[in-house]
Amino acid sequence: MRADPVANTPPAAAPAPSAANPSEPLVQVRDLVKHFPITRGIVMQRKIGAVRAVDGVSFDVGRGETLGIVGETGCGKSTTAKLIMRLLDATAGEVRFDGQDITRLRGARLKAVRREMQIVFQDPSSSLNPRKTVGSIIGEPFAIHGLEPGKGARKRAVQALMETVGLNPEHYNRYPHEFSGGQRQRIGVARALALRPKLLIADEPVSALDVSIQAQVLNLLRDLQRRFGLTLVFIAHDLSVVRHMCDRVAVMYLGKVVEIGPAEAVYDHPRHPYTGALLSAVPVADPAASRGPRALLRGDVPSPANPPKACRFHTRCPKAQERCTVEEPALADKGGGTRAACHFPLTPEELVAIGVRSAR
Repeated sequence: MRADPVANTPPAAAPAPSAANPSEPLVQVRDLVKHFPITRGIVMQRKIGAVRAVDGVSFDVGRGETLGIVGETGCGKSTTAKLIMRLLDATAGEVRFDGQDITRLRGARLKAVRREMQIVFQDPSSSLNPRKTVGSIIGEPFAIHGLEPGKGARKRAVQALMETVGLNPEHYNRYPHEFSGGQRQRIGVARALALRPKLLIADEPVSALDVSIQAQVLNLLRDLQRRFGLTLVFIAHDLSVVRHMCDRVAVMYLGKVVEIGPAEAVYDHPRHPYTGALLSAVPVADPAASRGPRALLRGDVPSPANPPKACRFHTRCPKAQERCTVEEPALADKGGGTRAACHFPLTPEELVAIGVRSAR
């Protein structure tokens, strides 16, 4: 029997918590901003604007908790994840990890923090080097951080990781193209787990996989979270997947969090009209079930380079009034542990009308 990777790779895994504890945040995001400049010219580039990818995002992630981030394509989900990981530098704002401000760390101090946080990317085909064997890919974090110096010890640790994520350890010398999509994603998960991080960010980890494989990868992530005491940030556009995985949910629209709260509260009684529209569009398993008219949003998503003033959702919101065009709503408590940025939150009767809640 092969040794468990916990015995072969530092730091040792933390015991899995019995429940998420948001009162003890591992990650604290405050007023996070990321603007990408728009320039004109080839030799003498001149800034003519900016894409407001993330524009004042704040939230906490408790130790052992799973926070889901959802929203339409281009809302800033993945950019937020990259800012937390320091794969991008923030334009403004602060990210605190385990009590330490990491926003401006450099060099060896940033490298040390990166041992504690890892990411699983959306497309396993493009996130794995096709010229390297699986053993080399999974073992690369050991080399980067100077761990497991012995070749034999590193191989044993990698094979133990492969076994942990459901891969055959004997396939150590195979290349990524010799694996299926689901297996390649397991390789990415094994690589992310190599350094026993405290935080794991999963950026739409199942969107590129067949439906039949998605449940296997999701169950693997949940099992690994319990086993190693991971804190998980789960990014997705599939609301059913997020409800299955997450303790709390943050809904983003045009670079801002418009609603955040416990998963059950957000799904059963959403307060923001945008959240209600997203949930209204989720297909039901029973085609004979009548849910009434869906909440159809008018128009297209505005450009993040020129977002609407005040409430960014007012150009598509069926409840918008004059106040929404001149006063930006704050993310405020709406009951049930949910906070929403809306002047005119949804009522129970409106949720029934759009099929989010039952009339019973």
